[in-house]
Amino acid sequence: QLQLVESGGGLVQPGGSLRLSCAASGRTLDYYAIGWFRQAPGKEREGVSCISESGEVTEYADSVKGRFTISRDNAKNTVYLQMNDLKPEDTAVYYCAAEIAYGSWHSLREIEYDAWGQGTRVTVSP
Repeated sequence: QLQLVESGGGLVQPGGSLRLSCAASGRTLDYYAIGWFRQAPGKEREGVSCISESGEVTEYADSVKGRFTISRDNAKNTVYLQMNDLKPEDTAVYYCAAEIAYGSWHSLREIEYDAWGQGTRVTVSP
């Protein structure tokens, strides 16, 4: 069974950077598309970024375009979310999720994903 563990969250000042990691165990991430989601206090969970199993296709929410970069290293069974120029509105618990997929499939819709990590908290504050 695939298990996902997020790490890399923390407290950062506005304008700072963090790199989140989503490490998989139990199965190889080959043939899985991965999504990053976040849930801010009092808000619904939203899609942030996703990447196809091939790594060739990525998608970003408008709110993070140009600031966040998703990547994957299948040899390390890990997916990353590099977050630059962080803003207070990026404060949230960040989750990664996985879904078996082939080719270019990717999605920012959480309903599409079956496997979820426990989340890592990101706080952006002066």
